[in-house]
Amino acid sequence: MEPGKDLVTTMRIMSSVRVAAFSMSLDGFGAGPRQDLQNPLGIRGFELMGWFLETEVFRKMHGGSDGSRGVDNDFALRAFENVGAWILGRNMFGPVRGPWPDDSWKGWWGDEPPYHVPVFVLTHHARAPLVMQGGTTFYFVTDGPESALRQAKEAANGKDVRIGGGVSVVRQYLKAGAIDELHLAMSPVLMSEGENLFSGINLHELGYVPTKMVAGENATHVVIAKR
Repeated sequence: MEPGKDLVTTMRIMSSVRVAAFSMSLDGFGAGPRQDLQNPLGIRGFELMGWFLETEVFRKMHGGSDGSRGVDNDFALRAFENVGAWILGRNMFGPVRGPWPDDSWKGWWGDEPPYHVPVFVLTHHARAPLVMQGGTTFYFVTDGPESALRQAKEAANGKDVRIGGGVSVVRQYLKAGAIDELHLAMSPVLMSEGENLFSGINLHELGYVPTKMVAGENATHVVIAKR
């Protein structure tokens, strides 16, 4: 068995709402400040993703054939398993603000995004569904997180719903107690500014407890679950 595989495969396999492979700095930031076209994750945001960028999972997503195997790769692989639908915030979909000027922006990922399932994008501005190659369809939800989660669960058809971010979206679902499991990849980075994931949130009062902590090659993987 590959390193770390037994730890990953023994985690929850039932249908759930989960955050997975969410990179966070040691001081609690899940994104840097001032997101724009050149900085999809904010200034210095990609430093949080160093562990993932080295994995075989990431390299294969981008047409490569190399990449590291081990604990980090096992967690990256597990993050995509049994996912039937995603929820993203608008900032995760792109840097466009306000009403959509047109339909030209189709995401950061090119013609074939890495999702391959329905993706529900939270936004205040309506837009027609966007069908992409590889099975991904983006649906733009204007009536709030509860509606997005309801639609995502229906679309997932018994599989997991993955809350992909960004930080503000994860915080909304955490505050609502809607997330069953949260996998954080703690990167050896100090951001000092940006979007703090847990600021002002009392996870203990919300019923969350740590269930796993596993040292990977380039990150420490912490799993928090609802009691």
